Amino acid sequence: MHREGCSLKFSHDEARVFYDRFGSKQDWQRFYEKSAVTDLVRSLDLGSAKSVFEFGCGTGWLAEYLLSNHLPADARYTGIDISTTMVKVTKRRLERFWPRARVLLTEGETRLDFASNSFDRFLSTYVIDLLPEGDIESLISEAHRILAPNGLLGVVSLTSGFTPLTRLVEKIWFTLYRIRPALVGGCRPVSPEAFVKTGWKIQRLRAINSFGVPSVVLVAKKA
Repeated sequence: MHREGCSLKFSHDEARVFYDRFGSKQDWQRFYEKSAVTDLVRSLDLGSAKSVFEFGCGTGWLAEYLLSNHLPADARYTGIDISTTMVKVTKRRLERFWPRARVLLTEGETRLDFASNSFDRFLSTYVIDLLPEGDIESLISEAHRILAPNGLLGVVSLTSGFTPLTRLVEKIWFTLYRIRPALVGGCRPVSPEAFVKTGWKIQRLRAINSFGVPSVVLVAKKA
C-alpha cells in the first residue's frame, strides 16, 4: 500500500532524536512484531548464512537471537542504526559475540559503505516504513548491490489492512501519522513488494495480523 500522498515526513534528524529518547523501550513493540519477525527468520535459511547485514538494528534483540540460535558459529553479523542510543544498547547486547559481530552508527543515508557482494543475507525489520519512497528504492538497490549472487533480502514492515480489524488499525494509524508522525514513531504502512523489481525473485510474501496490527513479510532472492 502506498499512501505516500501524506505530505508529512519523518526526517533523519527527527528519527535520530526520537529513537535516542525511546532507547530500549522499543522492545515493547515486540508484542506485535514477534509473529512477523519469527516468520521471516524461518524463511531465510540462516543455518547456511555466512555474512548477515541488518539495516536498522534497533536494540539488537534480533541480532542477539540470530547469533545465539540460528547463525553458524563462524557467521559474521554487521548492523547499523541512526540512533546513538540504539548502537550503544546493541553493542552491549552483542559484546560476547565480538569480533564476529559489529555495530556501526550511520547518518541515515541509504548509500551503504560496503563492497559489492559482501553479504549473503540483508535484513531490515520495521524500518523501511520510516523511509520516504525514494529512500526505500535506494535501499533496495543497495541491498541488491551488497548481496552476493543468490543472496536473500528479508524485510518486515507495517502494511495495508486486510481484515476489518487491521483496516481499522491502519485507518487510526494514518490518522495519528497525519496529526504528527512522532505519535507512531514515524512509521506508516507501506508495500515493500512494490520496490522489489528487476534483479529480484520474490520467494515469500505474507501478510500477518498480530493484535490487529497488519505487517508483511517479504523474502526475495538476488537474481
